[in-house]
Amino acid sequence: MGTFKAIRIEKADKGTRAELSSFDDSELMDGDVTVRVEWSTLNYKDGLALTGKSPVVRRFPMIPGIDLSGTVEQSVNPAWKPGDRVILNGWGLGETHLGAYAQKARVRGDWLVRLPDAISARDAMAIGTAGYTAMLCVMALERHGLTPQSGPVVVTGAAGGVGSVAVTILARLGYHVIASTGRPAEADYLRHLGAAEIIDRKELQGPAKPLDRERWAGGIDSVGSTTLANVLAMTRGGGAVAACGLAGGLDLPTSVAPFILRGVCLLGINSVTCPIAHRETAWRRLASDLDFGKLHEMTKEIAFDEIIAHGSKILAGEVRGRIVVKIP
Repeated sequence: MGTFKAIRIEKADKGTRAELSSFDDSELMDGDVTVRVEWSTLNYKDGLALTGKSPVVRRFPMIPGIDLSGTVEQSVNPAWKPGDRVILNGWGLGETHLGAYAQKARVRGDWLVRLPDAISARDAMAIGTAGYTAMLCVMALERHGLTPQSGPVVVTGAAGGVGSVAVTILARLGYHVIASTGRPAEADYLRHLGAAEIIDRKELQGPAKPLDRERWAGGIDSVGSTTLANVLAMTRGGGAVAACGLAGGLDLPTSVAPFILRGVCLLGINSVTCPIAHRETAWRRLASDLDFGKLHEMTKEIAFDEIIAHGSKILAGEVRGRIVVKIP
């Protein structure tokens, strides 16, 4: 038995409390693979867990962090052996199962994906759940039949983690990308990632009409609420929107009009319990379809002891692109 460094979330008199601490091996949860965590990342959901702003954490104590990359140390799962390089996204990590902001994780082997040879452990976390979700959104739009010839695709929350990767992938695939952001100062950043047009998020706020002027063939939305309602109302007939986030709220104040009068499809993206086969496809696609030069440019590295402070920053919209964390 031994101890390892981790961020620990405990219940407090008012809400929860996150702090750097030590965990004992005996506190690890059941699992058939033990991973030495080398890199993690910071997503919007991690910010919610770290700050307690939403009941993301459902057991205490909890180690937050929904993403990890690292090396298998021990395994009784026949699919994995010591030395294997792995990625884990979701599956309740950092919510119901002790998560990634630690030097060690014990997990189920059937949650793991093999790290593609073309992607480093650091780059895997620069992608993280945000980038992997963006790829799932692109794949869902493709399955619907969307192509670059179908017309423009809008990306909401474009300067955030999901949005930044989505803009980059779509642009590289040849789509005309319309990036929606509430941060005008990020216009040059988004154009560099490949956005052809920038619109102010105010154009997608406020009560949505049942139907509005048709502006795009599809969309990727990480905001929800009235933003998603407006995106749907402005989607061309036969188009589709992939919804993967709730930064603007859980509600969806829309009508059936886009669905029954234009045949628009709303595609729900669940990255947490996505089947392994889809995950493996998404990571192969990321290895081939993502511009890693631009990924590096949109990525900031922080130290382990900076995670908690950055949890508040990502909720406040003060984080651009992606953040990676080197686990000491």
